Amino acid sequence: MAPYLLFLGDAPDLLAAKVAIGLRDWRPEQCIGQWRLDQCRIDLGLEELSPQAARARGAKTIAIGVANRGGIISESWLDALETALEAGYNIASGLHDRLSDQPRLVAAAARHGGQLWDLRAPQGSFPIGNGAKRTGKRCLAVGTDCSVGKMYTALALEKSLHELDIAASFRATGQTGIFIAGTGVPLDAIVADFMAGAVETITPANDAAHWDIVEGQGSLFHPSFSGVTLALIHGSQPDALILCHEPQRQHMRGLPHYALPSLEELRDLALRCAQRVNPDCQVIGVAVNTAAMTPDEARDYLQELGQRMQLPAVDPYRDGAMRLAQALRDL
Repeated sequence: MAPYLLFLGDAPDLLAAKVAIGLRDWRPEQCIGQWRLDQCRIDLGLEELSPQAARARGAKTIAIGVANRGGIISESWLDALETALEAGYNIASGLHDRLSDQPRLVAAAARHGGQLWDLRAPQGSFPIGNGAKRTGKRCLAVGTDCSVGKMYTALALEKSLHELDIAASFRATGQTGIFIAGTGVPLDAIVADFMAGAVETITPANDAAHWDIVEGQGSLFHPSFSGVTLALIHGSQPDALILCHEPQRQHMRGLPHYALPSLEELRDLALRCAQRVNPDCQVIGVAVNTAAMTPDEARDYLQELGQRMQLPAVDPYRDGAMRLAQALRDL
């Protein structure tokens, strides 16, 4: 599908553009530039290019970089996306709304030879999870809320494990991770009875020393999205959990009437759920999104948090995940 022109549409804030941000940060060589509509309120710092200009530089696919609440393909995007198909592009989307359900886009793709890729459409069928013990090791990131850095933690951890010459594979479970990895399962688009089985499928039996680093989703404490998190925990049978948190967040994403849990609450509940399927599971570290802090504030916060939790506490994007990788190595 790559190289990409990242379509930001009318994204109101950075959280709404997390797909594009993930591609920019983890696959920069595949991102030719950004394309924004007039109502867009964010700038990813990439070159602003029209579809025609990006096409001349080698872009092949419009990657819809927006992850809005509900995963909606906005009516206001359709003129632009149709124009892109007329210019010879393919379009890839990880939204719940499917490109293949948009008659205008389907017709334009047929006229101009473009392809429509719905990354959130499950490929094939999955079994019901059986909870059977399997070889290999697995680490799962769990969060106090949605969009607190679980995917970034998993990708940074995979990178650090490779630097230690430890076999490890990032296992994508969401649209951004699938864009980055090129494979995975869109877990929140799978029928609930089969979610744990889908996670078992992408984390199969492996060499005893191999680590699957599983991309986390949702939060056990989020009233809207807790189900997908529990399916991830039970399906992955983690040997290790990493707690993920954003300190500045005032409430659950999209739910101002719900406060975030403490990291201690997350540790205790997630570990209890994980030990149901793997009694030996341990919490091995804390990953914190300190983007809103100065370097000094972040250093002091992480030091205090590490002492309080008696765990390595890092910002894996800002500082790398080596301390977490070393904790896994020593597990």
